[in-house]
Amino acid sequence: MRDGTATRHEAAALLRWYDRAARVLPWRVGPADRAAGERPDPYRVWLSEIMLQQTTVASVKAYFDRFTTRWPDVGALAAAEDAEVMAEWAGLGYYARARNLIACARQVAQAGAFPDTLDGLRALPGIGAYTAAAVAAIAFDRPETVVDGNVERVVSRLFAVQDPLPKSKPTLARLAATLTPQQRPGDFAQAMMDLGATVCTPRNPRCADCPLEGFCAARAQGIAAELPRKTPKAPKPTRRGIAYVAFRADGAPLLETRPPKGLLGGMPGWPGTDWSDDPDPAPPIPADWTILPGVVKHTFTHFHLELTVALAHLPQDAAPERGDFRPGFDPTALPTLMRKVHDHADAASGDLFAPRKRD
Repeated sequence: MRDGTATRHEAAALLRWYDRAARVLPWRVGPADRAAGERPDPYRVWLSEIMLQQTTVASVKAYFDRFTTRWPDVGALAAAEDAEVMAEWAGLGYYARARNLIACARQVAQAGAFPDTLDGLRALPGIGAYTAAAVAAIAFDRPETVVDGNVERVVSRLFAVQDPLPKSKPTLARLAATLTPQQRPGDFAQAMMDLGATVCTPRNPRCADCPLEGFCAARAQGIAAELPRKTPKAPKPTRRGIAYVAFRADGAPLLETRPPKGLLGGMPGWPGTDWSDDPDPAPPIPADWTILPGVVKHTFTHFHLELTVALAHLPQDAAPERGDFRPGFDPTALPTLMRKVHDHADAASGDLFAPRKRD
């Protein structure tokens, strides 16, 4: 096990590398700007960390730019309509994050500022251990240990941890904490993330370019590319359902707002059945439904989903049992799954998709 002198050397080596090689990201204050006295904006740090959960940096950049252009500070986001925020979030997935984002912004705006401690941040909606540590370290320079997937990979190799994930997570967090310096902990946290994203990559790590090569036990043993080991995941089950795509005579689609809790909670979508092994048909209105060929496939965290799409054209005075007609429909405001349903109907139905002409 490394002593305090060794870990100080590792932190210093990593920070020197970060000063040269830090990624330029729209939410980040780079090392040169920090050295010149610029401080990170807690709002931008928090927003980026919420967006980056289960999502890649490349995917988040455009969303982050749109959000911060439209809502440049936490007060502006707190004052936004829920539906507007959810629409801007569409496509990022894990929609509970967006609901918590709104709740958190309003709580922070009411308090006047983000709390600057780990416990204060943990008390906010939607902020767990990782996000609280990231905001505390990056925005407020608290010496908190930030452990994401990139950091777990770096630490597992640095210490040659053989136990597989996820069992090894507590060990990796403890070892990561031994590396966190008292000085520049925010830069150190971002340096660890950058190292995992650009050098200590899952496959074909570039060990010769790594500032920690001389400290790395896995490199010394020739097993860096094999770590971290992972326990094989059980295969995901497949669920099925029916999505009902209907248009009124004037072209307005029949949509519903999903319940606030659960998958796609609070988001607009096509009425449909439950998602199960054998879903019961549940059309939102009696109509001449056409079953379109093919299925829409989508994968959630714990299961695969296959949706059959049924299409109908309804009269102007139709009164559905579920949902409502929404003129001015914009399919880009739909979550990814529901947009897939829209696109499938558009591609599969041909002229059925357009409202029927009146005789």
